[in-house]
Amino acid sequence: MNSAVFRWTSMVYSFLIYLFLYVPILILIVFSFNDSKLNAVWTGFTLKWYGKLLQNQGVLEATKNSLYVAFFSTVISTMIGTLAAVGMYRYSFKGKSVLDGLLYIPVVIPEIVLGVALLAFFVMIKMPLGLLTLVLAHITFSIPFVVVVVKARLEGFDRSLEEAAMDLGANQLQTFLKITFPVIFPGILAGALMALTLSLDDVIISFFVAGPSSTTLPLKVFSMVKFGVSPEINALSTILLLFVITIAVTAEKLRIKQEK
Repeated sequence: MNSAVFRWTSMVYSFLIYLFLYVPILILIVFSFNDSKLNAVWTGFTLKWYGKLLQNQGVLEATKNSLYVAFFSTVISTMIGTLAAVGMYRYSFKGKSVLDGLLYIPVVIPEIVLGVALLAFFVMIKMPLGLLTLVLAHITFSIPFVVVVVKARLEGFDRSLEEAAMDLGANQLQTFLKITFPVIFPGILAGALMALTLSLDDVIISFFVAGPSSTTLPLKVFSMVKFGVSPEINALSTILLLFVITIAVTAEKLRIKQEK
């Protein structure tokens, strides 16, 4: 009886947690089809906000900037983070423990501190603020997350597989591509998705390092809050949500296929 009560209590608790997490997202999607401009009362079904979204050049430009920055920062941070994780896992060197500890600093420090530090650095080297500084800033705070995720995947890796491959005549590159990479691929994929999410979602750091002509979507939405968020943003958020879900589902299928 006690076990049954505990099981049902756990199920109800889990249901409430998921309800709390996903009901706001569901409301956003529903109100993207609301005929009223006010996100308060449902007045009827319409697709006009999706049409107006395509005519809003400011929002479209901000979306393009966000996708541009997210793509390049994700690719570069994933490459650097993966190589760093593999190197730190394989080799022992003086100061490794210190370097490993420093890796977590960008993860735990407040974003506003990192944003101010990056702004001061770009001003010091006299680099104009724009898309380039945005990409560099996003790479900076994404790399530690990629390293942590890939290192976690490497913890269960059997080094004897690499040794066996090299004993059979494979060089280091072949060993990495044929043995190591397939094993750590789920970790690389998870790190890349985390970097992509962090980049698309970032407001605080982007606020400090973005130039006047390189506004990202989060910054655009943030600037609209004081005047009221247009239903066009609900429509755009719905499209981005479908985009991210598609990427996540595709990544999960690739992970399952890779593990098989």
